[in-house]
Amino acid sequence: MTTPRLLLIGNLVPVLNRALAETFAIHRLVEEADPAAFLAAHGGEFEIAVTSAAVGMNETQLAALTNLKLISSFGVGLDKVPVASAQARGISVGYTPDVLNDCVADTALALLLDVARRVSEADRFVRAGGWAKGGLNSFGLSRKVSGARLGVLGMGRIGQAIARRGAGFDMQVRYHTRRPVEGLPWAHEPSLPALARWCDYLVVITAGGPSTRHLVNAEVLDALGPRGFVINVARGSVIDEDALVAALQDKRIAGAGLDVFANEPQVPEALLKLDNVVLLPHIASATEETRQAMAQRVLDNIAAFQAGQPLVSEAPRA
Repeated sequence: MTTPRLLLIGNLVPVLNRALAETFAIHRLVEEADPAAFLAAHGGEFEIAVTSAAVGMNETQLAALTNLKLISSFGVGLDKVPVASAQARGISVGYTPDVLNDCVADTALALLLDVARRVSEADRFVRAGGWAKGGLNSFGLSRKVSGARLGVLGMGRIGQAIARRGAGFDMQVRYHTRRPVEGLPWAHEPSLPALARWCDYLVVITAGGPSTRHLVNAEVLDALGPRGFVINVARGSVIDEDALVAALQDKRIAGAGLDVFANEPQVPEALLKLDNVVLLPHIASATEETRQAMAQRVLDNIAAFQAGQPLVSEAPRA
């Protein structure tokens, strides 16, 4: 029996690469010197393509995959996957929600605590000899988290997990979405600037894509104010990065904790020079347990497709 062919777009975690190789004849598009030329010549040979939220697939690639039946994406973000075009062609789109909720929420709180209590900054201070030179109480004060006001931009599964963690710190919680989410104990704020004005910490966990591009802009940052912090574990596109840099440099906000950026893996040089910013290399879901679970969900979606069953996690209709 012929081994089914599978197109792999971008590099994935080793555990998933190994599992896919056990069942499929994998072709790695990233290894092609001219990917567009390869797809023009061979795109019709693939029924299944696997990608990730970070890499995605563009419209040109999709058009070249003339016999594609399934896109199985490693990750929860769909802003780089042409979901609407795929669905219009009857192509199923799988992704990996739910299994990464806890780790992303944990990272959001880790960033919040780090930038508020100046943990990374204090570590640098000690390593550089600042404490030994300056003596006790030479580092200065940080900000309290327990009992503070937490604003959450986006209230899906991960947003709710973040809100629950904030409540565990006795934080007051409000959130902003286009419409209130039924059954939640936290107050809905219809205006994002009003939410920013109210809160001490604004956590961004809304979907990426054109509809949320630069949703957190200069107006929102100014509303957050010189005592406010912003945490982004969503997509870099949701925050106007130039406006964020300017607000941090001018001390119009107190600080930021960032796991995502506008042009990954490039981080603006200005951010690297600031002490009131904690920078992570897009690792919110990067734990052994969660990446294993995400990999399994990709495999489960493929297995369901091959069995003629509904996907375990299918992308919503675009």
